[in-house]
Amino acid sequence: MVKLSRIFSRINPVRVGVIGDLMFDTYTTGKVRRISPEAPVSILHVLKEEGRPGGAGNVVLNLLSLGAHVTVMGRVGLDNAGDSIVKLLATDGASVDGIVRQPAYQTPVKNRLIADAQQVLRVDFEAITPIPENVEEQVIDKLPSLLAGIDILAVSDYGKGFLSPTLLATLIEMAKERNIPVIVDPKGDDFTKYQGAMVIKPNLNEAYAAAKMSMSAPLEQVAEAIFKKVSIDLLMITRSEAGISLFARDGTRLDFPVRSKEVKDVTGAGDTVLAMVSVALANKLEIGDAARLANIAAGIAIERLGCARINLCDLANRLLEFDVDNKVFDEDHLFALEQALKDKNYRVLGIHSTQGITTALFKSIRHIASDDNKLIVYIRDENPDEEFISLLSSLAEVNFVVLKCDSLKHLCDLIHPQEVFVIEHERLVKLDHFNSLLRK
Repeated sequence: MVKLSRIFSRINPVRVGVIGDLMFDTYTTGKVRRISPEAPVSILHVLKEEGRPGGAGNVVLNLLSLGAHVTVMGRVGLDNAGDSIVKLLATDGASVDGIVRQPAYQTPVKNRLIADAQQVLRVDFEAITPIPENVEEQVIDKLPSLLAGIDILAVSDYGKGFLSPTLLATLIEMAKERNIPVIVDPKGDDFTKYQGAMVIKPNLNEAYAAAKMSMSAPLEQVAEAIFKKVSIDLLMITRSEAGISLFARDGTRLDFPVRSKEVKDVTGAGDTVLAMVSVALANKLEIGDAARLANIAAGIAIERLGCARINLCDLANRLLEFDVDNKVFDEDHLFALEQALKDKNYRVLGIHSTQGITTALFKSIRHIASDDNKLIVYIRDENPDEEFISLLSSLAEVNFVVLKCDSLKHLCDLIHPQEVFVIEHERLVKLDHFNSLLRK
């Protein structure tokens, strides 16, 4: 198995706490057909409008898509946008008891105008509003319930005034007392307010601003300056199309290049990274492996318009695309394949390695392989020949090879195959049910 696919198999549902600035993202989508006679501007003919939670809310949505159980804490106003955020997050399965409603506060709204799959303008309705002392006390009183039973805490700071220095200090201290790792997506040029966090994840501009250095300075010096100012374990700098650079306090640097097919919209990619790293670290993965998974997830996100939700199926399919030499799955590493096959049609061909690579096998594979159906070849031997498996997995028509009886049964129980075949006496035979294949 390729290493990342092995790592992916270790991802299980975890409990994540999210605290930060909640916003409402709206998307006004249409077409531009002419220029206004009133001014030299385009006229957007609106075809669709939709809204979804943004900011820390987008982190929550990505975490839920990655299979996490999420408790969220933030603030909204007594307005329609605030109502929509709470309702949508609750409907998706997040625990929203930690969201406070602040009178006389306007929930930030960002309206993106999209024409022909291109964002042409963003209209923001917001005001930077420091959290009042009475609301801050109300939030601090709720912190123990937010932290109860979670595996990791994700802090999503968009600089809207909710995460005050007092609130952050109390939050991080409480988390440390409970041995809960804290990962922060920061805002502003003062990272000392995140003192004691395990990981801080700024983008490139934020890192240089926090280090008080020009953009011409080496990134290693930037990291060193930040570590001198802030007591944290790790610094993860997201660098847009250049990927992610990870620094430890001892100066160790690891770089992870981004892998994306097409950049359409970078909106929300940082939220995707925060969510993926949180899930990975909560599953006790190494930080380097967490960064690699996050890079791949972000690569998928920027191929889509708006704040995209990346799920385990998306991630599994992309991992398997990158791991083109790895098609072989056994009992211990079936999770990625299960996720990749969700909502997809697939066929199973059962064979014995003792049959060898024959003309009949080639013809059978080509006969049942198609663009619309994934082809899984199930090796029915207890100890199949390794060279046979290698040759089989090299065929373009073969999407995956599955070993061992229990692996196939578990997979087919979860995701029923469209058709099941075997080769008997050099002939392709269709079976009524996959259980027939296991009994043969």
